[in-house]
Amino acid sequence: MKQITEIDDARLVKGLAHPLRIAILRALEDRTASPSEIAEEIEAPLGNVSYHVRFLARLGLVELAGTRPRRGAVEHYYRAVARMQVSQEAWERVPLPVRDAVLSSALDDVARSVAAAAAAGGFSHQQAQATRVQVTLDHRGMSELAEAVQELHRRAVELGRESEERIARREAGEPAANGHAPVDAGLVLMLYGTGEDPGTD
Repeated sequence: MKQITEIDDARLVKGLAHPLRIAILRALEDRTASPSEIAEEIEAPLGNVSYHVRFLARLGLVELAGTRPRRGAVEHYYRAVARMQVSQEAWERVPLPVRDAVLSSALDDVARSVAAAAAAGGFSHQQAQATRVQVTLDHRGMSELAEAVQELHRRAVELGRESEERIARREAGEPAANGHAPVDAGLVLMLYGTGEDPGTD
């Protein structure tokens, strides 16, 4: 099944905003796990977790990573396979309570990721950056900045894929040509308003 990297249907955003689905995707972010392991971790009924894992698998957001015999049965292990970007058109059609749920989960993930990176010394990398810009924009300026943020997101994904291909071509254990080891990098993009919408030009 083709992976989904951009969501352009507001109904799909609502479906993914289910708290259990968010928790499952979070649990599978950096590892493989079975529904029973996820259910134990997030303290949810196994039947419910299994149902939502199958839903995410049908969308191509998680995939079967392997199976293992356990207690006379076969346990299935899954992993996340895609990062998604919601199109501006779809996001504008999502009800406000659903937006709040999605944003709350996203902000929680950002906080956890940034805290872990800071604790591990990730911001000591010579190319690490942490900047904040406050500007006053009219409607046109806000739209153009939103497009620029989306373009940077797309470029970050492309650079990640290109890097993974170069890494995969190297022999196991062979250092990079420039002498630098691969870096697990995180990029957070947030564009938000701090006042009322100024309206159109």
